[in-house]
Amino acid sequence: MNKTHAKYERTLVIIKPDGIQRSLIGEVIKRYERTGLKLVGIKMVVPTQEMVEAHYTLDPEWKKKTGEKNLQAYRDKGLTPPHDDPIKQSDMILMKLKKYFASGPVIAMVWQGAHAVSIVRKITGGTEPMLSDVGTIRGDYVIDSYKVADDDVRAIRNIVHASGTIAEAKLEIDYWFKKEELVDYRLLVDAMLYDTDIDDILE
Repeated sequence: MNKTHAKYERTLVIIKPDGIQRSLIGEVIKRYERTGLKLVGIKMVVPTQEMVEAHYTLDPEWKKKTGEKNLQAYRDKGLTPPHDDPIKQSDMILMKLKKYFASGPVIAMVWQGAHAVSIVRKITGGTEPMLSDVGTIRGDYVIDSYKVADDDVRAIRNIVHASGTIAEAKLEIDYWFKKEELVDYRLLVDAMLYDTDIDDILE
């Protein structure tokens, strides 16, 4: 089995507490599944705040990058950031994320297929639902925005977490899943998606 083939790319998706509470589990799974991506791992977890912090800080640069991005977003909108320290800003973001993520059960999933990371990101939509395209999960099912979330002093509610890069996906999958919890199997549709020659269709 040639595991270097693009069809073996994997990514992590987490349906967040708001997605669970709004009964969108089936809809979220359907959106990814109908592209041809394969679900190879799934479980429901009630994360602790410590688990959430560990998840977001798997990348040691996460705090710096997230803080800088968030501060720049304030400036791009003509707003004055609370301060100029990206680490302090990311600590505030993380505090809100921990409270949000640990508020109830989540569903962690691993999806596999060619370009899995980018396909899932495209289907999921942008981080801010108000600006997400119609047709994406966040664009179709969420009305939240950074402004409303900031006014309410909480994390933005956007239904789903999706890995941002292949490297990030590997770190996150290894954190949320044991090797034996991921299943290698073949779907009949795999032949239509990936086989070089499509045989035995006509009788």
